[in-house]
Amino acid sequence: MKIAVLGAGAWGTALAIHAGRDHDVTLWARDAAQAQSMTAQRLNTRYLPGLPFTEGVQVSSQALGPWLAAQDLVVIGSPMRSLRGMLTQLAPILGSKVPVAWLCKGFEASDHGVGCMAHEVRAQVAPDLRGGALSGPSFAQEVARGMPTALVAASADAHAREAMVQGFHHHHLRVYANDDIVGVEVGGAVKNVLAIATGLCDGLQLGLNARAALITRGLAEITRLGLALGAKAETFMGLSGLGDLVLTATGDLSRNRQVGLALAQGMSLQQAVDSLGHVAEGVYSARTVVQRAQAVGVEMPIAQAVVALLDGHINPQQAVALLMGRDAKGE
Repeated sequence: MKIAVLGAGAWGTALAIHAGRDHDVTLWARDAAQAQSMTAQRLNTRYLPGLPFTEGVQVSSQALGPWLAAQDLVVIGSPMRSLRGMLTQLAPILGSKVPVAWLCKGFEASDHGVGCMAHEVRAQVAPDLRGGALSGPSFAQEVARGMPTALVAASADAHAREAMVQGFHHHHLRVYANDDIVGVEVGGAVKNVLAIATGLCDGLQLGLNARAALITRGLAEITRLGLALGAKAETFMGLSGLGDLVLTATGDLSRNRQVGLALAQGMSLQQAVDSLGHVAEGVYSARTVVQRAQAVGVEMPIAQAVVALLDGHINPQQAVALLMGRDAKGE
C-alpha cells in the first residue's frame, strides 16, 4: 500500500513511522530544509527525537501534485486551521479516487460557518473527495515506539474507512471503523478544551476528587453537544469519546493538559504555548467549540470557563470558583 502523510509534525511523523513497517510511506514536509535534514538523519529531531524512521518511510518536500493521485491513501497531518486550504489543493488532484484521512481535532475558526467540523469543511470545499477522521486516544511518541494503541477510523464513506483500517491496523495498532463521524469529531475537538481545565485543576493541586468530577462532567458536555449535532450516544462511551478524554486529560504527554498546568503556575497563555514547541489544538478551538454549542443551545460551563481563562477575563482561581460556585442541580 502507498501512503502519503502530508505534515511532518509529531503525529504525522509517528503514523508514518508506524505505517512504514508494512507500507511505502512518503512523509511530506512543507519546509525543504526540514525535509533534507530528516532525509539525512532518518529522524525528525524537532518533533520526535530519538525515534528513527522505519524502512518504508521516505521524505519529500516536492510540490503537491499528480504524484498524490498514485497513492492508495493520503493523510493530512496539518492543524485544523490549515485543513480548508489543504483540502482545496487536494480536491482537483485526487477527485473521488484516492481516500483522504485527516488527523486534526477541533472546530474551525473562520468566516465559513459557526465552528465547522472537519467533515463539514470537506463538504464545502471538496464534496467529491472521499475522506474521514483518524482519531482516538493516542500519543505520538507511544505510537512511534510501537506501543499498544487503538484508534477509530470515522467516515460516512465505507471505502475511506476501509483504507484507513488497511493503512494502519497492524502490529500494535488496532483501528476500529465507525460511521459516526459527527460523534468522533466532536469527541476529538472538545476533549482538548477539557484537558486544559483538568491540567489547571491538577496544577492548582485541587486533588483527585476534583479531577474525577471534571472528567465526568466534561464527558457530559461532550455528549450534550454531540447529540445536538446529530451524533450517536454510544460513540461517547468509546475510544474517541471517553477514551480520548481520559488520555488527554490525565496523561502528561498531553499538550493541552500541559497548557492548563502552565496557566496554574502563573504563566501567561503565550508563555504556556511557547513552552510547548508544538500545537495545542484546545487553545485554538475552545472559542469555536463554545460558539457552536451556543448556536445549538447547548450549555457547556467547563468549556466556557476555559474560554474566559484563555481570553484573560478570569484567572485560574476564579475559573475554579466559577465552576464550583454553580447552583445545585440534578445530574
